Parts: sequence; structure tokens; C-alpha cells
Amino acid sequence: MKRKGFLQTAAAVIGSSLLPSLSFAEEGKKKALRFAHLTDIHVKPGLIPETGMAKALQHVQGLKQPIDFIINGGDAIMDALEASKDRTQTQWNLFKNVLQKENSLPVYHTIGNHDVWGWFIKGEKPDNDRLYGKQWVQEILEMKRYYSFTKGRWHFIVLDSTQLNPAGGYIGKLDETQLEWLQQELAAIPADKFICIVSHIPILSICSSLFFDKTETNGDLLIKRNLMHTDFLTLKKIFRKYSTIKLCISGHIHLQDELEYLGIKYYCNGAVSGNWWGGSFQEFAPAYAVMELFDDGSSKRTMMKYQ
Repeated sequence: MKRKGFLQTAAAVIGSSLLPSLSFAEEGKKKALRFAHLTDIHVKPGLIPETGMAKALQHVQGLKQPIDFIINGGDAIMDALEASKDRTQTQWNLFKNVLQKENSLPVYHTIGNHDVWGWFIKGEKPDNDRLYGKQWVQEILEMKRYYSFTKGRWHFIVLDSTQLNPAGGYIGKLDETQLEWLQQELAAIPADKFICIVSHIPILSICSSLFFDKTETNGDLLIKRNLMHTDFLTLKKIFRKYSTIKLCISGHIHLQDELEYLGIKYYCNGAVSGNWWGGSFQEFAPAYAVMELFDDGSSKRTMMKYQ
């Protein structure tokens, strides 16, 4: 069966009988916003990832309680870090085509490490190409590297948490220019707005230390510099100045956790692709998060298995 026909069949198979029936109403709280956080889609050519992305988007739009918008948490495509230009173009074309065909909701995008082109290409780097690095993802998704937007009582700050590490690989942190912008942004937000911060790499999480599913030989749990923000202590000091910062959401780890630290909730929301389209990653099946943000500054997360 051709790919287009398979996707159309898969969408039809979902049907009303497979759509979630749960209600997210909570007594005593007025809903302000409901959005879906789809992170680490990692789409690539193939029936499983293409159909999986389509099914996730169909599932979001079939919820009985409507969703206001979608946040793409980054790693939209399988990988551009090591991919050729042609391979990267194929992946971006696929992501855009499935998104256009299967989604009618507004989408706000986040840059993930695998959305960055060319950093890890072996041999001569294409750094003289204008699309090298993060320029390509910004153009294809029509986004800025970091930005903000407001929805009702809530102000969203979307960060670029992946920086090239001169010692090799990449590192989770904000560059100096972005850090300065963040401080100016926070200072300018009206006091009657609550704040949700979005990053691809977790600012703070416990699952970052569980990614390798083992301890070190000496018993330590290891959090590598590319698995959690290395500038967390700096960010913590900044966040302490603003009691209106209520939550931070992320992906990257393909695991799920939820913790509260100094009055801020940190949610790591798994992966739409699960184990990179190979089933569950550790104990966590492919899923996305429904986030509910209330007018009193509180929040609730519901993880949704869409398959």
C-alpha cells in the first residue's frame, strides 16, 4: 500500500471508539487553557513513524475536552545533526506535510537538539551554508530561536536549550544573549500573568539521571551535561525573583517525571516516538501530555497514550 493510502486508512481506523473519553473538569477551578505538548516526535520516512505522528495529532483533536493549541517540544524530525542536506530536507518535508494534513490547531515550536543541522556531520562541516546549525529549523518552522507569547492569564516563554559544546557534542544551557533576553523578558511581564517556561532539554528533572537505566560503578547517578540544563543554579536564582513562574515543561529524555521545587512544577513529558519508534522507552510508552493551566496559577498534567 502506498504511504498516502496507509495514512488515510490509519486515520480512519482510529474511529470514535478509540478516542479518549475522560473529562478533565476539576471542581472549584476555572479553566484558563488546555494545550497539548507533543515532544520528540522524531518523524522519518517509514510507515511506523509517519502513521504514529498522524495518529498522535488525530488523537489530540479527538479529545472530548477541546485543546486550544499545540506546543511542539522539539526533536520534530529523527535527526539533522549528522544527516546530509538531502536527508534533512526529506525529513522536514515529511514533518510539514503530516502536520498540514493531520492538524488544524495553532502550533508553537521549540528547537530540539536533533532539529539542528550539520553539527555532527563527519568530515568537512557545511558551516559556510546559510542553513547550517539552527537557521534551517527557524526557517522551515517560521519561528525565532527563542520567543514568548501570551494566552489569557498565562505568558509562555519558549527557550532554545541546545548549545554547541566546544569540547564536543552539545550542552544544555542558555547562551549569554538568550540569558540576558530572558531576564529582560521576565522583568517586563505584568504581575497579573502567570508564567510557563518551555524548553527542549529539562531545566530540572530526576529522569535525566535515569536515562541510562543504571548507576555508575561507584553507585552515583549521573546527569550528563546534555541531559539537563547545566545552568540550572543560575536559572534558579533568577526564577526565585518571580513568584509568578509556575511551571517548566520539557522533553528530550523520552521518560516522564513531575516534580515541584521551590514553588515551581517541572514536567518532563516523555516522547511521542517512545523508543524512537521502537515501542516503549524503559517503562514509558509513546505518549503526549495534555496540560491544563488554571486561572489561580495551578496546573495539571495528563499523559495520553495515543496508540
